[in-house]
Amino acid sequence: MIQLVEKRDGRVVGYNEEKIKAAIRKAMLATELGEDETIINRITDRIGMTGSEKMTVEEIQDRVEMELMKSTRKEVAKRYIAYRDQRNIARKAKTRDIFMEIINTKNNDITRENANMNTDSPAGMMMKFASETTKPFVDDYLLATDVKEAVKHNYLHIHDKDYYPTKSLTCVQHPLDRILRYGFSAGHGESRPAKRIETASIIGCISLETAQNEMHGGQAIPAFDFYLAPFVRSSYIEEVKTLEQLTGEDLSALYNAEIDDFIKRDLDGLTGVERYKQHAINKTAGRVHQAMEAFIHNRNTIHSRGGNQVVFSSINYGTDTSAEGRCIIRELLESTYEGVGNGATAIFPIQIWKKKKGVSYLPGDRNYDLYQLACKVTARRFFPNFVNLDATYNHHEKWYINDPERYKYEVATMGCRTRVFENRFGEKTSIGRGNISFSTINIVRLAIECMALKDQYERIELFFKKLDEVLDLTAKQLNDRFNYQKTALAKQFPLLMTRLWNGADKLKPTDTIEPVINQGTLGIGFIGLAECLIALTGKHHGESEESQKLGLRIVSHMRSRVNEFSEKYQHNYSVLATPAEGLSGKFTAKDRKSFGILPGITDKIYYTNSNHVPVYYKCSPRHKAQVEAPYHELTGGGHIFYVEIDGDATHNPKAISDIVDLMDKYNIGYCSVNHNRNRCMDCGYENADENLHECPKCHSRNIDKLQRITGYLVGTTDRWNSAKLAELNDRVVHE
Repeated sequence: MIQLVEKRDGRVVGYNEEKIKAAIRKAMLATELGEDETIINRITDRIGMTGSEKMTVEEIQDRVEMELMKSTRKEVAKRYIAYRDQRNIARKAKTRDIFMEIINTKNNDITRENANMNTDSPAGMMMKFASETTKPFVDDYLLATDVKEAVKHNYLHIHDKDYYPTKSLTCVQHPLDRILRYGFSAGHGESRPAKRIETASIIGCISLETAQNEMHGGQAIPAFDFYLAPFVRSSYIEEVKTLEQLTGEDLSALYNAEIDDFIKRDLDGLTGVERYKQHAINKTAGRVHQAMEAFIHNRNTIHSRGGNQVVFSSINYGTDTSAEGRCIIRELLESTYEGVGNGATAIFPIQIWKKKKGVSYLPGDRNYDLYQLACKVTARRFFPNFVNLDATYNHHEKWYINDPERYKYEVATMGCRTRVFENRFGEKTSIGRGNISFSTINIVRLAIECMALKDQYERIELFFKKLDEVLDLTAKQLNDRFNYQKTALAKQFPLLMTRLWNGADKLKPTDTIEPVINQGTLGIGFIGLAECLIALTGKHHGESEESQKLGLRIVSHMRSRVNEFSEKYQHNYSVLATPAEGLSGKFTAKDRKSFGILPGITDKIYYTNSNHVPVYYKCSPRHKAQVEAPYHELTGGGHIFYVEIDGDATHNPKAISDIVDLMDKYNIGYCSVNHNRNRCMDCGYENADENLHECPKCHSRNIDKLQRITGYLVGTTDRWNSAKLAELNDRVVHE
């Protein structure tokens, strides 16, 4: 007798004979003789009584076919078989349609989910084939039923779901010094320790590329200047030794000579040892510049993930005040300003300036001149962004200015906004740690479901009740994913779990990664605070003090709950101001289908990113800063403040420094500045004219605008999905 039925998705449910009756009845009604309850009951009873205790859906359907063929209604059997075939075809049709869109290089939201990925290339197509077939597998076999329902009904989005089966982690801040000092194995070959700046630059590239293939998120270097500085001195010593060979003189006293700055200067008027010293400095500065050029060039040309995208990479720098560290910073900025290829703006790495009073921000600071250069470069090239080490929540009690390893206690940012700093299970640091996985809650949908209540107090209280339910579910889902990820073996991540992740050097290849990954973070993100507030109060937080208070209450509540989850599950949970790209339109499309077009809520095809003031809302940079700044302290998993400035910023670096001043005044953690930049897609020529229709260099009319999609740049808007393009068109200047 049948008791249990195994469904196609692997779930086991109780046997229900009514489903068999309904299927046979439907087939009978499609024939001339119609239904026959006697035959229906006889066949159903026979199948139920003679079947095994547990059977699959397919086995039961096979039995139905056999019984119908033995009955007097063989035409019903034919109809039943036809229906069954149609259902199988329908189940496969969606996958077929998706595959054909990928094959035909259709420019749509499936193929343009990630603007950094070229899905038109063979490798990119293979990635999308794998992605779109893996997601249903995750739904069917790896997600709990309640989580699957929450995703299905648009309350929750699980990021990088296609990578779920691989057990990979999201991102990591590379402790590059470990690799430069000791070398590493990438699985098929080994790299020796670096000795000169050129080698250090290349190894830095290889580290980022190799780790990108072991993870599903981005890669960052938290202290680029500190890590590469020693190789400036070693390269300088090489130049001095070359002079010794040429002159036959003993210049060993110059090896460790005090040098204020590695800046090229004319040798005229210099004699003896001073001339030799300056010559070595000049040669070293030139080598550093070439090494930085190579680093940037490689970051924009070497592909990873099967060859379909460049590494999503970031570097943090700005606080090394040594002559060697300053040389790295200066030549990196100069190379960035010059551009790559025909002078094009480099898309990667995302560069992040560490702003610190007494070091790299105020007049009189040792690196103030480099900060001014950074503003100049940003005015032309969008990068660097700025991370505020002076923000109260970015302080570290162990940091002090004379510590040569103070970078260990400086927060570093992953380019699009991810932040990892606090740690319940080890050293408070950004280095050697990253996000493990994250999921995003659709708080807009929760708010829409409360709109039927006329009383605002009741509406808001119901919202918080719903929010708590989804928060509980999300925390559980992330814990479930963690428990799955922790079973991976160290050998599956040959670089990450030997040199990069803190504590991984103690793991054997066949050990699981469980003992070390808990130092990472689990992020609970949110999207559409503006639309959520409009649904609850009628106005968003940029236009209403009342809405702003409620917005802060909502995110503060999320922060309190993640602290509870950290205690309950013993993980580093954090709140993330989600950098939604493909998600910004996915949530909205489903909510539109459910609730229709609601003014200010679903009347656009995207939801506003995280806690931002809507892109279409006209306000000053100061007002935007005042509204968004308080959310940064609450979103320890990552955040960003951006400003759109008007016109050509190339010759106006003060416009950039004015924005950074807002960071300092309002306790903002991370910031980027957007401005106009045109790019000729044929020859690479760039300028900042407001309306450029023809390239003045090659006369091509194939002109695109270089723009920031979330926290990173995209070389062409052709790779943007429809929701992000709509958002781009709605962006207004903050003035």
